[in-house]
Amino acid sequence: MDSASLYYRSFYALPDTLVSPDNVPVNAVRGFLDTVAALVSSRGSSSVIACWDDDWRPQWRVDLVPTYKTHRVLDASDADASLGDDRSDGSAEDIPDTLGPQVTMLRQLLPHLGIPVVGACDAEADDVIADLAHILAGPIDIASGDRDLVQLVDDRVTLLFTGGSSASRGGSPWLTLDPATAQERFGVPPHLYADFAILRGDPSDGLPGARGIGEKTAGALIRAFGDLTAIMDAAEDPSTTAPMTPATRRKLLEAAPTLLAAEAVVRLGHVPGRTMAVDVASGQSSGDIGAAMHLATTWGVEAPTRRLVEALQADTA
Repeated sequence: MDSASLYYRSFYALPDTLVSPDNVPVNAVRGFLDTVAALVSSRGSSSVIACWDDDWRPQWRVDLVPTYKTHRVLDASDADASLGDDRSDGSAEDIPDTLGPQVTMLRQLLPHLGIPVVGACDAEADDVIADLAHILAGPIDIASGDRDLVQLVDDRVTLLFTGGSSASRGGSPWLTLDPATAQERFGVPPHLYADFAILRGDPSDGLPGARGIGEKTAGALIRAFGDLTAIMDAAEDPSTTAPMTPATRRKLLEAAPTLLAAEAVVRLGHVPGRTMAVDVASGQSSGDIGAAMHLATTWGVEAPTRRLVEALQADTA
């Protein structure tokens, strides 16, 4: 699970009038738990891992692309200190006031349910997911609303794209993206999706892309030439013809330094030396359901917690 993706979507999908006995909003917690229960029940998951943003905006990515997630930065003096998100550069993630305490609740509750919370230094949840997808054997489902994870889809890895309010409310449908459906939706094979994203840019992450190159042109270039390296080689060759028009060639060559920097930011994959060790085999049996239900009662989320417990037990029986 891309945990932040799921709790943000739940937070915005459900009203903050859903509160604990102490009148603390628990809309994100409820939506998160019900979403996971629905995913587990639908997919027959044998184990679940909550991947976490230990660093939501790693400095190494900012060094490469200074605009990376700039629009999501809040001055540390205004940040919710309870999350511990303050950075050495004096910035923090702009998180809604009523969401911060709920993130803390989830981080406490999930291990009691036998769901490991896994992060890594200087890494986002996407990086953790990429590492685990490389390490773990067997079929893997990734639950996220982040399109960057399309690049990990292959014959073994499926992306459960949890976009839309129904999935955020714990319902369905969500898009089930395997290699064929991913290519149908985005027009490029998933192993070239990162190249596609680098070319067109992504305003939601502050990635500029090549100015004047949109999705249509990026897709045409990839289908004609292949990955970013092949596309840039074609741009440098004056004999290359359509879809490499003179205007497109100029735009690509002007953007070359930006695209090269963005490539290291966007492309996910197993990174030696940044591997997380997770005891997946015992993940579902290492929790404490009694402790989980105690917390759930305290926070007024007994029903969704019980639904998730039942889903997990049904798929490990």
